[in-house]
Amino acid sequence: MPNLPAKPSSSATGNTAVAAFLDKVASLPAVAVAPGRAGRLLFAIDATASRQPSWDRACHLQAEMFHAVRDNGGLAVSLAYFRGHGEFAATPFLTSAEELARRMAGVTCLGGHTQVVRTLRHALAQTKADRVHALILIGDAFEEEVDEACHLAGECGLRGLPLFCFLEGQHPVAANAFRQMAKLSGGAFAPFDAASATALRDLLRAVAVYAAGGRRALARLTSPAARGIAGQLPAPA
Repeated sequence: MPNLPAKPSSSATGNTAVAAFLDKVASLPAVAVAPGRAGRLLFAIDATASRQPSWDRACHLQAEMFHAVRDNGGLAVSLAYFRGHGEFAATPFLTSAEELARRMAGVTCLGGHTQVVRTLRHALAQTKADRVHALILIGDAFEEEVDEACHLAGECGLRGLPLFCFLEGQHPVAANAFRQMAKLSGGAFAPFDAASATALRDLLRAVAVYAAGGRRALARLTSPAARGIAGQLPAPA
């Protein structure tokens, strides 16, 4: 994958982006998860060569998603990734943070082009078979036809599958594609600073909680950013 330029981002900018993202999540409709059943989340990560440092961070942070939803019925996560020459893989839906971490640790990033379109096709197939409540997409580039990706994102939205697109850095082409895909699916977009593990952690936790329990569950988070948006949510019926 070519070494694409990215504008530098400050911690303050990253924190503002996370807060804006959390505001967007708070405005989404509640997710309907059957009682006693875990929310289903597709965790899709760009595993091309430039992503290795962030992949390592995500390996450490992924347990946060499971811990955040222990009181909301739990979470089942399928890890999907693309890398190398047309390689795409996805795990079954896992309910163990340890098992997800083990599988992530076995992946090494390889050079190649992005495969976001293929990822979205996979997501659609999964949610047609059994409802997926949210998709997280983490990447730093976009090298495909934006119209095709946006069409598939719209299809995800029609199926009730919002995309939460997190861009490492601020590459303008990728930012435009990620932002459009999120909007068309009914999800949200946020850039994050590669140096800020806290920003990525907060984003992952927020979507995990949304996938497991919707807006009311999100309001129970205790982080300052979560408390800031919780006061804007309607009172439970």
